[in-house]
Amino acid sequence: MSNQLLPITKLPVGAVPASVLVCGDPARAEKTAGFLQNPRLLSQNREYHSYIGEFQGEEVLVCSHGVGSAGAAIAFEELVAAGAKRMVRIGTCGGIMPKVKDGDLVIATSAIANIGYVQETVPPYFPAVADVELSMALRSSADAAQYGRPVHMGMVITRDTFYGGLNTFLTPSYDLLAQANVLAVEMECAALFVVGALRQVATAAILAVDGNVLNTPESMDDYQPHREVVHEAVTAEIEIALAALVALK
Repeated sequence: MSNQLLPITKLPVGAVPASVLVCGDPARAEKTAGFLQNPRLLSQNREYHSYIGEFQGEEVLVCSHGVGSAGAAIAFEELVAAGAKRMVRIGTCGGIMPKVKDGDLVIATSAIANIGYVQETVPPYFPAVADVELSMALRSSADAAQYGRPVHMGMVITRDTFYGGLNTFLTPSYDLLAQANVLAVEMECAALFVVGALRQVATAAILAVDGNVLNTPESMDDYQPHREVVHEAVTAEIEIALAALVALK
């Protein structure tokens, strides 16, 4: 292990294991650490909090990446530089299709990259696609877990905007996206999948649904992510993701 600390996350180079979970919320990273044996805080800087431990004999790290693709991509890049070989995002999303409801889970196989980060990083029309093997490991793990609520698998859209402004020609239509079978909206998957493609590491994502934006747009009045049904879905996705990583050991 090197004594070098990476500049933004303060992760020690060589200290990050192959298997990594990433999430937006530092509190979710701490919660996830509670599922590990012998967890310890590895690094903490800005919104990037990293914990390392073991799960069924496999060394695993969980790192928070904050909200939004640009900052999250910094974490993904530095995690790879520090040793990560496969990364699974355990996040939340808003359902777009009517069938995607509160407390469901979504395994994102690809993401529409409606974000500035991807426009500045790869050529136009570059696809943001999850690793097939890792995604199928999530599917198998979810099936074995018998979560008790639907687990959807397919495309999501990654956006920079949460609370909307004016509608412009770049503002996605949730009605059209629902007709195109786009399952959900979130803010970081496309960046994760693109970093994975560029750095040749396996990436995937499983997301807990905390509302449906098709008929209830994102607003401070309507958004309620701290309900029990969401808490249960987040717990389920953590367990599913950990089992998937171990399965690919």
